[in-house]
Amino acid sequence: MLTDTAEQTRVIAIVGPTAVGKTARAEEIALRLHGEIISADSMQVYRGMDIGTAKPPAAERAVPYSCLDLVDPGEEYSAALFQTCARESIADIASRNRLPVIVGGTGLYLRAALDDLRFPHGETTGSARLHYERLAEEMGPEALLELLRERDPSSADLIHPNNVRRTIRALEMADCGVSYADQTAGFSKRESVYDTVFIGLTMDREQLYERIGARVDAMLEAGLLDEIRDLVDAGFRDALTAAQAIGYKEFVPVIEQGRDVHEAAEEVKKATRRYAKRQLSWFRGDPRVQWIDVTDLSPAELLSETLRLVESKTP
Repeated sequence: MLTDTAEQTRVIAIVGPTAVGKTARAEEIALRLHGEIISADSMQVYRGMDIGTAKPPAAERAVPYSCLDLVDPGEEYSAALFQTCARESIADIASRNRLPVIVGGTGLYLRAALDDLRFPHGETTGSARLHYERLAEEMGPEALLELLRERDPSSADLIHPNNVRRTIRALEMADCGVSYADQTAGFSKRESVYDTVFIGLTMDREQLYERIGARVDAMLEAGLLDEIRDLVDAGFRDALTAAQAIGYKEFVPVIEQGRDVHEAAEEVKKATRRYAKRQLSWFRGDPRVQWIDVTDLSPAELLSETLRLVESKTP
């Protein structure tokens, strides 16, 4: 829940593609400005998924972190739940006269934490969703959309009749007193509820791709296959093979079927490169982000430039 003084709370957001060096830079900023870090990574919320998500080892963290290791793999987690966690963390950090520094590459989680996005209560309960899925099978997609139109015509006007998933989502939101149309309008508004400085890190694409490849190799050397094996043995195979679990789903067949590890690693590298391109597209669409090209910058130069941008935005 937001406090009355939320808009006066200074927050630094470090964004950009995977492997560009966001976490290291965020730690440097937090150390210099007496801050603490909030992780905005949709996979680092899962306990036990450490190496494959590049989660900073606890013993190596230079400052306190929040919003890590929140649930077991396979448990439902969402931007709405992250919003609560992140905002509670921001309020706690600020209440101790520390600077909240939020860092990550999951654009929706960052926007949920920082922007005026409103989610319905009880979003992750599945009973309503199952009910509407059954109705869709019985009634058909057009009839389901008409049901939505009776309750929320402005939202129904935004949804194609064949998009059953979105229709169900809008009906779930209507059950909670929230309009899908209103949320969509809020999503395009890009208005932070805090005094936020958005800093984006980028670099030469070929250099970024080399860093991605080196990171995957380093994960394997650090014991990623053993981590995956332990998670599979613990019953989390379905979570690891989910579409979003890059760096895990490709290696499960190595463990279970003897697939060649080098082929799997190449798939991880390719998938991660595609993901990095999507991240860049997402963040470049936000005019609030001030970009720093880190290709030829030393850590000291990057820190200096980052601090300059932070200080140039007066509260």
